[in-house]
Amino acid sequence: MDIEGKVAVITGAGSGIGRATALRLARAGGYVVVADIDAAGALETVARITSGGGTGVAFCGDVSRTADVAAMLQLAEAHFGGLDILHNNAGVNCGDPSYPEAPLERWQYVLDVNLRAVILGTQLALPLLRRRRGGCIVQTSSLAGMIGWGPDPIYAATKAALVLFTSSLAHLSAEGIRVNCICPAGVNTPMLARAYQSVTAKPPEDMPVLEAEDVADGVVQLIADDSLAGRTLLIGPGLRDFAPLPPLPIN
Repeated sequence: MDIEGKVAVITGAGSGIGRATALRLARAGGYVVVADIDAAGALETVARITSGGGTGVAFCGDVSRTADVAAMLQLAEAHFGGLDILHNNAGVNCGDPSYPEAPLERWQYVLDVNLRAVILGTQLALPLLRRRRGGCIVQTSSLAGMIGWGPDPIYAATKAALVLFTSSLAHLSAEGIRVNCICPAGVNTPMLARAYQSVTAKPPEDMPVLEAEDVADGVVQLIADDSLAGRTLLIGPGLRDFAPLPPLPIN
């Protein structure tokens, strides 16, 4: 897909991976809806886009709320005339205390943001993409979803679910709609900074980390390569490869 002139919605774009991806797509000539629960962060990302000569609009909303996800996508249609790219990137972790001590309401919110919002966003985006006769969806998973993460098993479980959700939608490529998944290792983002302050979910102090721009490069690769559908791209220090294809789907 040629990004120039395409309309992209990115959740969690007020910082970190989402912001880096929004800036990359805008520099490539895309029109970007910058969505985040943090209004100030979303506006800052849009300011960076416009200062670089790009085009973006901010949306403040909570992806755990169905109405907010619907409004976010409606903004893309109302402001830019449609939707071509959706990056389901917003994510949270359990924080302190982690599971099993974490209150039910907290780990339910992790499920809602990391998994339910992705399933919902994908579902609501499909009619818009079909009207454009194709498009691209990228989910942000994590290497924790491939190998587990003892300090935060709820986070790892949601990210693992995204990998199989993605591969299960490979058949949409027959309609020109490609769904792929990015699986980064630890990334230098506000979420990782909060994890370092955690008592129960603290990463190893010597853990090598990526920069958000490294992950944005992978997202752009998944968008630009029209041969990719249902694939998971693993990114880490010294690692950039696709996970093996899953077995043939059960009919």
